Amino acid sequence: MRPDLRTQQRDFLLEITRAITAQLDLGEVLRRVLHASLVMLAGRVGVVALSDKHDGLFSVRAYSGIAAGDVPKLNDKLQELMNPQEAGGFSREFLNSKLREMADVIDPRLAQSIAMPLVFAQNPLGLLIVFRSYQTGITPEDLNTLQSFADQAAIAVNNAQLYGEINQEHQRLEAILNNSGDGVFILNPDLTIQQVNLAFERMTGWRPVDAIDRPKGDVIVWDSLEGPDIEDALDAGWAQAYSADGRPDSITVEGDLLRRDGMKISIGITYAPLLTADGRLESIIANVRDITNFRKAQEMQSVFVSTVHHELRTPIAIIKGYASTLGRDDVEWDSSVIRENMAIIEDEADRLTDLVEDLLTASKIQAARELRLHLADTDLRSVAARSVARLQSQTNHRIVLSFSDNFPLIPGDEMRLRQVIENLLTNAIKYSPEDSTITVGGRFTEKSVTVFVRDEGAGIAKDQIDKVFERFYRVDDKLTSRTYGTGLGLYLVKAIVEAHGGNISVKSQVGSGSTFFFTLPRDEASASAQLFRNIVG
Repeated sequence: MRPDLRTQQRDFLLEITRAITAQLDLGEVLRRVLHASLVMLAGRVGVVALSDKHDGLFSVRAYSGIAAGDVPKLNDKLQELMNPQEAGGFSREFLNSKLREMADVIDPRLAQSIAMPLVFAQNPLGLLIVFRSYQTGITPEDLNTLQSFADQAAIAVNNAQLYGEINQEHQRLEAILNNSGDGVFILNPDLTIQQVNLAFERMTGWRPVDAIDRPKGDVIVWDSLEGPDIEDALDAGWAQAYSADGRPDSITVEGDLLRRDGMKISIGITYAPLLTADGRLESIIANVRDITNFRKAQEMQSVFVSTVHHELRTPIAIIKGYASTLGRDDVEWDSSVIRENMAIIEDEADRLTDLVEDLLTASKIQAARELRLHLADTDLRSVAARSVARLQSQTNHRIVLSFSDNFPLIPGDEMRLRQVIENLLTNAIKYSPEDSTITVGGRFTEKSVTVFVRDEGAGIAKDQIDKVFERFYRVDDKLTSRTYGTGLGLYLVKAIVEAHGGNISVKSQVGSGSTFFFTLPRDEASASAQLFRNIVG
């Protein structure tokens, strides 16, 4: 080769090498490699095949001068080429034979093929094949030049693959971050915000575009805080502390956060340091969890425990007091006083029994998510009448029965349904003015029965109607402060009714009283099916 031609070839190789290695998009790198190969070798057809990192199989990733329909056939030939042991071992004859077969797939008129492996750090990345329409000799200098180009192409392909993997991992982490139910924000070592996710925006009201690059103290504004925040931890050397398993320690803080719109929510933030290889703080990952409902539940449970303590202590004190009075040796009581005091003791014992029964039922529902029923023919009118008779003696309210004639029997658990009616009646008594009227009645159709309890109380606000059947929930009004209860009554009523395959609802208007309705199926099969679903579900 003439010196001037060799110089031109070297300059061209240098130029295309710069162009190739400057790219990080794999598709563009392969296109440029293929184009340069065809120019250098005066080729008519070119193929770049890459190895799959998972299964090691080679497949065509870029081509020129080939019909798309021929690519699957070329992939089959590539597998044969890259598995020479199946054909008795690799040899030049084997290589030339397979390249000839590939040329025949593309165009039998192709006369010569040149294959160059793409290898990086002894790792085979792929294969570059150029087909020409004529035969010509290739000198050792030509081969060295081509191999030098192939080595540079392999570097470019490897870099593009690594960039693609890093970019894909970045997108995966972005998707995880933005679809996380918890809020996440990332801090720089100077505690400016580097990144936030969508859940963080929903919790705090801060959009990513407004939060990023701001000092953390501008965005995380505490109304109240339990313990020190990240600033104090950093001052105390937290980022250099390690747990027993050799990992950097995380810290958690809780408090009430002022959102950007001025509203407050309760959150917990867990901070974890991200360190460089030499132990320097690179960033801080903060996971934010909305604990508003958790705190409300804790508060409700605390109130519940306090209320149950009071509800238990009061009847026990009354029973003990009357029993001690009747047991005095220095007094002779006449029979009427004894009967009156014993009735009070019996009423308080019934109150204790009801409370314990409610607690046990709630515990079973919460622990096992099931409510076992003992179904039998049940006369709800008779159950309601007995409940009214028991409760009427304990209140100044007028309780009226109003059931349709010939009210039918239904398949039900009589003890549980008595619990439903008495809880509804007790609730009406608690929240209705004295001397007002409470009505319990029922109606029926061919498929179902409906029982209602109507009172003349203060009613329930619209925003509380959907909550009255929640566990531990008590209506927030002026009566609540002087009316004791566990907040379990309506929760149990709903659970029992639904276990029977029925449903419960309430109609109420503030100042005009409330009416609770529950509807149960008359068909035993429906109730039994619902019972089975509750037990197995």
